[in-house]
Amino acid sequence: MTFDIQEILDFLPHRYPFLLIDRIVEFERAKRTVAIKNVTINEPFFQGHFPGCPIMPGVLVVEAMAQAGAVLMLHELPDRHSKLAVFTGIDNAKFRRQVVPGDQLRIEVDVLSFRTRAGRMAGKAYIDGKVACEATLTCMIVPRAAETAPAGQGGEAE
Repeated sequence: MTFDIQEILDFLPHRYPFLLIDRIVEFERAKRTVAIKNVTINEPFFQGHFPGCPIMPGVLVVEAMAQAGAVLMLHELPDRHSKLAVFTGIDNAKFRRQVVPGDQLRIEVDVLSFRTRAGRMAGKAYIDGKVACEATLTCMIVPRAAETAPAGQGGEAE
């Protein structure tokens, strides 16, 4: 099973500039997923990290792993549109290689434990078959807060 960007958008609330996976190329329900992130010079974080030497922040590589894992977990919930998968822990994070414009991250996430309210996953991000980052991630499934209209646009008494 694979997911294109439109299907990913159906699972995750993230949007530009914070959606960090482009495609899911492998998916084994409740067990494993493989996602792709194409890293381009147009990413907004490259303006300041670092001028003249663009490097993708390691925390965003970990976030990309978490987003791939969130799709894996949320897929199992019938009411996923009313839920969010939020980080509760990052353990044993290691950064082995810089991620730069032109790289394609292959993000592999394996479920270590899964319940309807929490999960633990092992994530690895590869560039050209070499590990760039690895971490153990934990997350919790929480209700998605209701979206509210800005003041003066309905929903509140004025």
